Amino acid sequence: MEETAYAKINLALHVRAREPDGYHRIETVFAFAEDGDRLSVAPGEGLSLDLIGPFAAQLEDGGDNLVLCAAKALRRRYDVSQGAALTLDKRLPVASGIGGGSADAAATLRLLDRWWRLDADEEDLLDIARQLGADVPVCLGSRTARGEGRGDMLSSVTVPELAGSPLLLANPRVPVPTGDVFRRWDGVDRGPLDDVLAGRNDLQDAAIAIAPEIRAVLTALEVSRGVRLARMSGSGATCFALYRDEEDRDEAEARLAGHHPHWWTLASRIR
Repeated sequence: MEETAYAKINLALHVRAREPDGYHRIETVFAFAEDGDRLSVAPGEGLSLDLIGPFAAQLEDGGDNLVLCAAKALRRRYDVSQGAALTLDKRLPVASGIGGGSADAAATLRLLDRWWRLDADEEDLLDIARQLGADVPVCLGSRTARGEGRGDMLSSVTVPELAGSPLLLANPRVPVPTGDVFRRWDGVDRGPLDDVLAGRNDLQDAAIAIAPEIRAVLTALEVSRGVRLARMSGSGATCFALYRDEEDRDEAEARLAGHHPHWWTLASRIR
C-alpha cells in the first residue's frame, strides 16, 4: 500500500508580525503539486522506517523522524497493536520550503489510517497533525487553502485559474533552515494578502541573504517562456514557476538542466 506525500508550495507568503513568543504571524496560500515523496507500508513487527531515494542520506531514520512520530501518535490514539514496516522514498530536497517533512507526516497518517482500517475521524487526524507541526494539518488534506496565524489556522480558498497549472520546482541543492530565515526577516509589515497573483514572499530577501543561489534560480525561472508566476516557496530554497502549458514548462526544465545540471528540478502540475 502506498501514499504520495505531495510537495507543498506557498503561492504567496506575507509576514505580518513577530509575536512575543518568537513565532511569526503570517498570511499564506498553500497549493500542492501532484508529485512528491512516496511512502509505502508492509507488515512488520512494531514500527520501523527504511529510507531510500536521492535525498535519504539527509534524513535520520530514528525516533525523531516525523514519519515515525506520526505513526506512533496514530497508534496511541487508536490503541493499535498491529505493526507497520514503512519505507520512505525521499524524492524532495530536505529543508527546502516545500513541506517535505510535514508532507511525509501527513502521508503517514493517511496511509496508516487505511492500512490499519481505522476509518479515523477527520478531526482526530487533524488534532494529531497539529501536534506534529504547523504545516502538517494543511498537508493532511493537500488541497489549496489559506493559512493564517502560524499558518495552521486554515480556511478553504479557490483559485480556479491555477488548478491543473503546469508547475516547475527548482532548488539549487542548498538547505536553508526555516528558523534562520525567519530570524532574518526585517520586521516590516508590507500589508495583507488579498490577491495571490499580486502577492509576494516576505521571506525571500532573508533567504537570499543566507543562500544567494536562490536569486539565480528565480531569475532563470522568471525569464523562461510562458511563465505566469515565479516565486520562492516558504522559507526557501525551492522556487516555483507556473506556466501556460506543459510544453513551456518542459522547455524551461530542459534549459535549467543544461545550464545548471547540479540543480534539482521537478516538473508537475497543481493538484
